[in-house]
Amino acid sequence: MPIVTISREFGSGGNEFGRALARNLDFTYIDRKEILRNMKTLGKSWEKAGEEFDEQYPDVWERYDWSFRGYVTLSQSIILNYGLKDRVVLMGRGGNFLFKDTPYALRIRLTRPKQVRIERIMKEENMSPDTARWFIEKVDKEMARTVQLIYCKSWNDPAEYDLHFDLGAIAEEEVIQRIKEALKEKAKLRTENAHKMLRLRAVAAKVKSAIATNPHLLVPTLDVEPTAEGIVLRGIIHNPREQKQIEEITKKLAKDFPVKYDLLFRGMKRK
Repeated sequence: MPIVTISREFGSGGNEFGRALARNLDFTYIDRKEILRNMKTLGKSWEKAGEEFDEQYPDVWERYDWSFRGYVTLSQSIILNYGLKDRVVLMGRGGNFLFKDTPYALRIRLTRPKQVRIERIMKEENMSPDTARWFIEKVDKEMARTVQLIYCKSWNDPAEYDLHFDLGAIAEEEVIQRIKEALKEKAKLRTENAHKMLRLRAVAAKVKSAIATNPHLLVPTLDVEPTAEGIVLRGIIHNPREQKQIEEITKKLAKDFPVKYDLLFRGMKRK
């Protein structure tokens, strides 16, 4: 079955809609809370990092901090592995970018007119109109900046979504019906090869997060890329000991996928 990702404006009611959609489809609903629960199993420090980085745009130092890089790769790995289970509604967290190359993923964008969002936030948070407007603009801006930082993409780019719905202009029941129709077409694209490629991407993300969250491996420049031939690790490391640790982690997690290493020791030049 297909995967549904939802991106929403703050105050649009996207979370409530996502839960209603999941119930209607009998899909599992995955949001920030569920991802943080997963992080907690890896230690309270990662749960804390998730709470801190998820709530605000990281400053210039945090963007290059080991814990921020670890948080990003870890959350991506968790999300991709949920996608492997199928029948999931994934709320936010850049899911539309993570599943862009998965043909059976339906990527949805939800919006509402700003004034409607202001009124919703005023009621939910007991705020004045001016404070609610400021709050909405601040959160939207930080979410857009974070997406740009992590994915180098525009949060509002229509090309990054399959469907866009203004919940202020169309009834939620009709939105759900349109999504159901779109999912019928997406289900046809859920081939064995498409699922295999998603599994490859999930494994690559798991390898990268395992390396990025290892406190004994401070590797600032590392990409773990899924390719048609398997997984490729590219980066700059410090010494043979680091390479050995990286290879041990990769061997354990890559399972049946072939692995190629393209690692350069710092200070060495390629021939």
